[in-house]
Amino acid sequence: MFQKIKKAFKKIKEYIKTNILMSTFIISAIINEAILRGFTVQNLYNIKPLVADLTVLLIITAFGYFLKPKNQFKYFISWSILFTALCIINSIYYSNYLSFASVSLITTASELGGYTDAVFENIFEIKDLIYLWQIFALVFVHIQLKRKKYYDKVKEIENGKVRFLNTVVVALISLGFFISMLKPVDVGRLNKQWNRSYIVMEFGLYTYQFNDLFASIKTTVNEMFGYDEAYKTFREYYESKETTESSNKYTNLFKGKNVLVIHGESIQAFTMNLKFNDKELTPNLNALAKEGINFSNFYAQESVGNSSDSEFTSLTSQLPSSSGTVFMNYFNRDYETILKLLKEQGYYTFSMHANIGNAWNRNITYKYLGYDDFYYYTKDYEIDETIGLGLSDKSFFRQSVEKIKDINNNNKNWYGTLIMLTNHTPFSDIGEHSDYSVDYITEDVNPDTGEIEEITNKWLEGTKMGNYLKSVHYADEAIGELISELEESGLLDNTVIVLYGDHDSKLKKSEFRKLINSEYYEDVLIDPNDTVSEIDEFTYEINRSVPFIIWSKDIKDSKYTTDVDEVMGMIDVMPTLSNMLGVKPKYALGNDIFSIKDNVVVFPSGNWITDKLYYNSSKGTFRQLDLDTSIDIDYINHYNEYADTLISISNGIIVYDLIKAYETGEEPTKEEMPQVDY
Repeated sequence: MFQKIKKAFKKIKEYIKTNILMSTFIISAIINEAILRGFTVQNLYNIKPLVADLTVLLIITAFGYFLKPKNQFKYFISWSILFTALCIINSIYYSNYLSFASVSLITTASELGGYTDAVFENIFEIKDLIYLWQIFALVFVHIQLKRKKYYDKVKEIENGKVRFLNTVVVALISLGFFISMLKPVDVGRLNKQWNRSYIVMEFGLYTYQFNDLFASIKTTVNEMFGYDEAYKTFREYYESKETTESSNKYTNLFKGKNVLVIHGESIQAFTMNLKFNDKELTPNLNALAKEGINFSNFYAQESVGNSSDSEFTSLTSQLPSSSGTVFMNYFNRDYETILKLLKEQGYYTFSMHANIGNAWNRNITYKYLGYDDFYYYTKDYEIDETIGLGLSDKSFFRQSVEKIKDINNNNKNWYGTLIMLTNHTPFSDIGEHSDYSVDYITEDVNPDTGEIEEITNKWLEGTKMGNYLKSVHYADEAIGELISELEESGLLDNTVIVLYGDHDSKLKKSEFRKLINSEYYEDVLIDPNDTVSEIDEFTYEINRSVPFIIWSKDIKDSKYTTDVDEVMGMIDVMPTLSNMLGVKPKYALGNDIFSIKDNVVVFPSGNWITDKLYYNSSKGTFRQLDLDTSIDIDYINHYNEYADTLISISNGIIVYDLIKAYETGEEPTKEEMPQVDY
């Protein structure tokens, strides 16, 4: 037995000795993949993804044997460059979005054109370059082998076909070992692909990327497959859904009123609780929240489409697409939107934005969502004040009010959206455009003179968090000016203001540590360089809530003024607002928040939050929020199944145009609908 083992090791040693380049490629790729998992999902020592990725690498390696030894370097260096790039891209992406990049993101790459500074200033980190060592290692080994005439020696003993077959056999053994470790839930999640963190944790990075590539290719042709199953799930869900008409004290409250939606770029809810030197950071938002209906536990549910996802979800009560983005990939569908419901009541609908018209394909998508007109950037606005990515919010609002005056004079009712821009990453210092300071000023006795002096601590000044907070204050000032201008123009008399934060700031946990470890959250002065409070993943995720406020002059200081602390998501905006405006959606996946108890917010990643629990679906871990309530496995299983159903139905509606199919009784044509540009 000992002799057999010794003989086997001898063969392995001889194999590696005559396959040094291949071994270097596999080992370096495995190490990089493990480093990435260590930095991201933090399961560095999990053998399961290592075995899965080893299988992938062995299969790739096997095809290299069809090349002559002297040409194999080009083959392996090409794969090394690709895998290194994947590691860097996913390292950057996970640091900012707590998920992994998808092939479908390529379709949105053009949207980075105006945001290049944001990418490099706010996203890129030095640690993301650590993966480059794989390329250097392979080049170094190649040079050494070439110098020692290794390739001339090995070609005498290499039989490409035999080595190909041997490597494939080893890969199949590795695959069998991996399959034996799979759990029933693994295959389903790999197929659905929406829980990317889980797939990387259990299948490895390279397996995930190849599976994602396959899923993306399948997505481009999947209208030929899966329609019947998706339609069956859709029909059973809506036909079994409770259809009893319900009403509450907010039903028809704003029926017949105009609606002005303020799409607040990157505004997070925590900013509304901050003061610096007793000066509120967001006094105007605070006033609107106090005087109107404030939803203090509200979450955006965006995916890779960011702002466009929030627009889509708020208008349709559907989740963003799990592959690509609706605005870029699935814009030409027959979605049910609050815009279309109100247009049946005679409303004129419009959107205004200080960005170019084709950003996120808005100039095409808006027609399908139900907007009558789109006013944007150079076509409709004078660029008289530029901050950050374009026209300043204050100038944008000022010019928009003039346009709304004309709209109001020519239409009985209207629904409009104003999309803010200034508070967009990378949150450059707002400078002369705002005098708000995030410095902390204290008084202390000068030991030399005995006099009391002011001491200014610039701990947040110049940091990304500091710049973000000052940018939020500027956005708040712009909102305050907008409300004043609307009031002076008489436009508030019959208008409801709806304001939401489109998504969180995307700032890293390290930036929040600077804030939480400072005097703004403590009773005593604490040097933020001293780590007092760490921020774990749950704290970071739960803190990503954004503002949602509904305000009008009619409800100010009335019985309708309230703070709603029930957990709520962007998917609930459309049904909640529809109830207030007296229209009835048929296909909303969200809920009227005033007609439901125990609401749940499902995120595109599969994570979810209730008033009692935040659940991370990729890791199967949770944080209990209500410590007075007992949580059992049935509670978690129930919401996991609900989240799965919600994501599946929403994806079916988006991919297969199921609302149109259900309404017409016919499967939608696969021919692309005509595009309409404003």
